[in-house]
Amino acid sequence: MASSFKRLISGRNTAVLLASLGAGTMATGFLLTENGNLVAEAKKKLYPPSADFPDLRKHNNCMASALTPAIYAKLRDQVTPNNWTLDQCIQTGVDNPGHPFIKTVGCVAGDEETYEVFADLFDPIIKDRHNGYDPRTMTHPTDLDSSKITNGMFDEHYVLSSRVRTGRSIRGLSLPPACSRAERREVERVCVTALAGLKGDLAGRYYSLGEMTDQEQQQLIDDHFLFDKPVSPLLTSAFMARDWPDARGIWHNNEKTFLIWINEEDHTRVISMEKGGNMKRVFERFCRGLKQVENLIQERGWEFMWNERLGYVLTCPSNLGTGLRAGVHVRLPKLSKDKRFSQILNNLRLQKRGTGGVDTAATGDTFDISNNDRLGKSEVELVQMLIDGVNHLIECEKKLEKGQDIKVPAPILQFKK
Repeated sequence: MASSFKRLISGRNTAVLLASLGAGTMATGFLLTENGNLVAEAKKKLYPPSADFPDLRKHNNCMASALTPAIYAKLRDQVTPNNWTLDQCIQTGVDNPGHPFIKTVGCVAGDEETYEVFADLFDPIIKDRHNGYDPRTMTHPTDLDSSKITNGMFDEHYVLSSRVRTGRSIRGLSLPPACSRAERREVERVCVTALAGLKGDLAGRYYSLGEMTDQEQQQLIDDHFLFDKPVSPLLTSAFMARDWPDARGIWHNNEKTFLIWINEEDHTRVISMEKGGNMKRVFERFCRGLKQVENLIQERGWEFMWNERLGYVLTCPSNLGTGLRAGVHVRLPKLSKDKRFSQILNNLRLQKRGTGGVDTAATGDTFDISNNDRLGKSEVELVQMLIDGVNHLIECEKKLEKGQDIKVPAPILQFKK
């Protein structure tokens, strides 16, 4: 071993090799030697995969369930074309064991190629997280034809606001966990240049987090538009907060109903929203805005990451496919106290959150209700499921108000047979 190691570090690349080996997981496989061989090859000869395998005995996330010593041994020394490694993918899941009753994902992608290079790990994670969707045998439908939506106007005595969001990634640039400063700034440049071409009710302006005035910052806080530096260990362990707030910002139209976050958890987070219950109008604006943004980006020689198996490619495997979350803030004072409430939501493939967002409790009798699925169904299907489901919840609430009984609906199938 000693003589092998001596040969490995001899020559002009000694400093580079030693620095990389001493830099830990982030540097594994990150640098190239003079002959084009990855520095990870040196580490491979020094330590077997069994010595590197993480202790996941107390973990509850999709990554920990899928990662075996055999898969780790096969993939540990692989790298994507952008030098992203398996250990970088799983670091957030290693550092954050999860909750006994809440199963998180536990891994992120550093670039589009992550999902192929590390498919032996990511495919079972995708299947676990997306209720059996098999990325090797199934294809994902995309449909942004908002004219297909029916019954999209909610009873506004119950629904207070409506919103649809998704993410998009720029092909050829590393995703936020792995991007260099230059790549992050290029994402910002490409997006801001394209967004300047939006016209009519979509026209607006961009606010850089690092350059906005105090007055602009306060206005964005008042509008509930501003996003903060990530503090969640799930995100910081995935390298999301590096160089904050460099090249991060918020764009919104003049009416404040179409919003795009740049370089938060994904290259872009696209949101259409408004007060009240007109989900059909919110989704129409969402589809129209997405199409125009994509056309403007393509005119400048770029495109979004997409393939027929995974749909739109985003940082977290949980957001593959549509990346879509359609939601409403809805008052359900009686139904929310009914012991059947959770089962009704599950059968309608809906999820509830507090109105403060993910991981927040409900305030009073108002809930954030949204679709549970992302992958395997189209945008139109998911929004229609949300509409039909929320209308059912409202009907249940009205029946309970009248002292009438309600029934638990039959479960909706995840995929068509």
